[in-house]
Amino acid sequence: KPAYQRLIDAAIEAGKAKGGDIETQTNAAMDRLLVEFGKEILKIIPGRVSTEVDARLSFDKEATKAKAKELIALYESLGIKKERILIKIASTWEGIQAARELERDDGIHCNLTLLFGFGQAVACAEAGVTLISPFVGRILDWYKKNKPGKDYVGDADPGVQSVKKIFNYYKQHNYKTIVMGASFRNTGEITALAGVDFLTISPNLLEELKNDTSAVPKKLDASAAVKGEQIPKVTYVDNEAEFRWALCEDEMANDKLHEGIRKFAQDGEALKSVLRKKLSA
Repeated sequence: KPAYQRLIDAAIEAGKAKGGDIETQTNAAMDRLLVEFGKEILKIIPGRVSTEVDARLSFDKEATKAKAKELIALYESLGIKKERILIKIASTWEGIQAARELERDDGIHCNLTLLFGFGQAVACAEAGVTLISPFVGRILDWYKKNKPGKDYVGDADPGVQSVKKIFNYYKQHNYKTIVMGASFRNTGEITALAGVDFLTISPNLLEELKNDTSAVPKKLDASAAVKGEQIPKVTYVDNEAEFRWALCEDEMANDKLHEGIRKFAQDGEALKSVLRKKLSA
């Protein structure tokens, strides 16, 4: 879009200024472009913006940490404080451990994404991450494809059930990590999670909600969670074998995590190829 051209121009300039071979320049341009978009969004919102670490680093703790610090340094060079940034990292074992250290040692806030399984959510809370993004709609997609013939509506939606369990568990065990429901397929999933900490909603579904005048009763509540049926406390953050086994046992979570990483990486590569061409021109 022409409106974004100046952001791309700034990114290309940063890539060229970096010097080195074309890949080094492309990576520098990519980072700058992500930060330029983040900066634009922060002009119009009061809260925080998420900026994603390259999905191909999802199995490399140290590279994830290094990239997160580079992105924060870029923001700070443009006058944006790290408190307004969430570094978006896939909820792999390595990603969660990277986030744990970034939060604890560097005060860098993290958004753990591609979260589909309960074990991932438990480890994220134990790691003290700022926010998680459980993907409601993608869970529903998996069940519709792999276990068809059922009516997955409202409270019967497995994505909704997953977020409810995570929310209740966090509140019962006094974890401060924010639960931000994401990836919705319909407004029914959204209203079924009314009361959750945060929601990220696409413009088309926001428009549908805006035009719907029916009441939206609160479905999730911290005090009700504490008084409700207790979910026993479990631990994963210091036990890699147990974490990996829990993920392996959850076929849906295992499938969707790795599929999501592949898709994120493909999207990143598509953008890089555009920048690469411009840098080579």
